[in-house]
Amino acid sequence: MRIGVHVSIAGHIYESLDRAHTLGCNTMQIFSRNPRGWQISKIPEADVKEFSRLKIKYDINPVVVHIPYLINLATPDDKLYKKSIEAYIEDVKRADILGAEYFVTHLGSHVGSGEDNGIERFSNALNEIIRRAKLKTMILLENTAGWGDGIGYRFEHLKRIIESQAHPADIGVCLDTAHTFAAGYNIREKAGLEETLKSFDKLLGLERIKVVHFNDSLSEFDSHVDRHQHIGKGRIGLAAMGRIISHPKLKNAAFIMETPKESDKDDKRNIATAKRLTKA
Repeated sequence: MRIGVHVSIAGHIYESLDRAHTLGCNTMQIFSRNPRGWQISKIPEADVKEFSRLKIKYDINPVVVHIPYLINLATPDDKLYKKSIEAYIEDVKRADILGAEYFVTHLGSHVGSGEDNGIERFSNALNEIIRRAKLKTMILLENTAGWGDGIGYRFEHLKRIIESQAHPADIGVCLDTAHTFAAGYNIREKAGLEETLKSFDKLLGLERIKVVHFNDSLSEFDSHVDRHQHIGKGRIGLAAMGRIISHPKLKNAAFIMETPKESDKDDKRNIATAKRLTKA
């Protein structure tokens, strides 16, 4: 089974693989640059080669790159919309250059223009991005908690976006457990987990889930508040997290944690907990 965490890219980007390996990961997620800015610089060719070498050496697969925070493909603001599309193309090309398997994408905010408008804007942008970027890396849509004007908190939103694409089979999903719970899918209960997976399978097909963001939730059920917690320490709880990570219908997904961290000890503890749950 593939279990990992989100890892820092401080220093040279290939050092993220050393960090992941030291933590005991066999998969990982990174930002490929500063996620809170617009500036994008070229990755040195030597760094790309070393990244590829270490990825093979440590057998870290898949490598997942997460979209930066400022990009908003659902915005009604035309200036930000165009800027977001151009930045997205550059970012996903960086993921391609690194040989990353997946590019995880939050769906953005409609900023008061309405969900239908936000979904249409996102869908049109994604079609343009894929047409222009000519990717090898697969784009994964990440479900959200549904705070404020965000889209993507219902599986139906993901379905509409995927069905709008010129090549829908090329789009996957990253299922975030904390977001799913906060959005009103009761995965804390055994019956609720089964119903959630059944609903997802009917709408999208479970084979689309390539990555699970394996996060407990500090927020209450159906709160629409996105706050992650250590595995087993949140509102979802240890027993439910165990049912999720050991569920046979999710066995082919990579489980990556985005849990709070003050030091490497937090990541090591959560990784150990996740691995233990797979054997329970």
